[in-house]
This record gives sequence, structure tokens and C-alpha cells, in this order.
Amino acid sequence: MSVSTKRTKAAEEKRKLILSSARDIFSENGLEGASLRAVAAHAGYTPAALYFHFDSKEALYAEVLHQSLTKLGEYVETALKSVKSHPDRLRTAAMAFFNFYMENSQDLDLGFYLFRGGMKPAGLGQERDIALNTALENALLPISQEAVELGATEEEANLLMVDCFAHATGLLLLLHTGRIRMFNACASERMEAYIMDQIQQLR
Repeated sequence: MSVSTKRTKAAEEKRKLILSSARDIFSENGLEGASLRAVAAHAGYTPAALYFHFDSKEALYAEVLHQSLTKLGEYVETALKSVKSHPDRLRTAAMAFFNFYMENSQDLDLGFYLFRGGMKPAGLGQERDIALNTALENALLPISQEAVELGATEEEANLLMVDCFAHATGLLLLLHTGRIRMFNACASERMEAYIMDQIQQLR
């Protein structure tokens, strides 16, 4: 192995460690409560070492969140692989989105960084926001695609995708905060009942 290859691999491993540490720090403290210094300390590096890979805290957060959304998209895609009928594909896509965040609460925390410090318009910069929103939309897209196959217009399908996203995130917040117990309800059952109702209406 050449010296340059070794250096490249070392840089890649350092970057992975930084991202892993950032994921832990951001999940625990949110975007506003975290600092590059804390991420560096967690990774065992100096803050200067982080700036070699990321020019700001926002850039680092965007990369961590993009990795999370990529995993979400892959999770949904894998769930759909063996599903054939359009109603089943719509149900599977919506439930895969829900199940990913039900099983990975840390990823849900990362996705809800905008709520830290109160609800207000915020972002990570226009270019980063566009890339992140695209990754999220790609994970949700099978819902609208299957709705069209079941007879919905493009507008109706898009609204169904939005409604599924809203329904899922609301139930996930109730689930992960324990508030769902107030209603003596099961979050996954409520999500599935909602999806099946929407499919029935499309039929």
C-alpha cells in the first residue's frame, strides 16, 4: 500500500470517527446546544482537526443528517423490494418510514433539530436545506407514486404524502415522549389504521 493510499484511508477513518462523534453530540444536545469543541473532544481530536473536514458546525450537522436520511431511503427501498401490488406497496412505504424512526429514535432527534430552542423558521443554509429536503422527499416519494397508481391525481398523491409524513411524525413524537400512553393507544397500530383508511378511500 502506497503512502498516499495510507494517508487517504487514514483521512477517511478520521472523517468517519468525527461523524460518529458528531451524531452522538448532536443527538444529545441538538444543533444549538452542541459545539465543534465538544465533537472534537468526543472524537479525541483538536477543534482544528475538524475544520480540515468541515468548515462549520452547520456543515457537520448537515452531513450527519444527510447520512441519516440516506439510511432512511435505503430502509424504505429494502422494505419495498418484494412487494408487488400497489395497495401493499403504499402501505409498506408509509409503514417503513414510520418503522425506521420508531426503531431509531436518535435519527428522529436529528431530524427534529428545528424544534430545539422553540419552534421557529430555521435551516442549515439554502444549499444544504435543498439537499436534505430532497433526500427526505425521495424517501417519501414511493407513497405518492403508489397513490397515483391507485388512481389519485398528482396533487392528491402529493397531499397524501404530506399527510402521511405529518401523521407519522405526530405519532412518533407521542411514542418517543411516552405521551401515547395517555391515550392507551399503540402508535404503530394507529399509523397502520390511518394508512389502510387512506388506501380504502383511494380504492
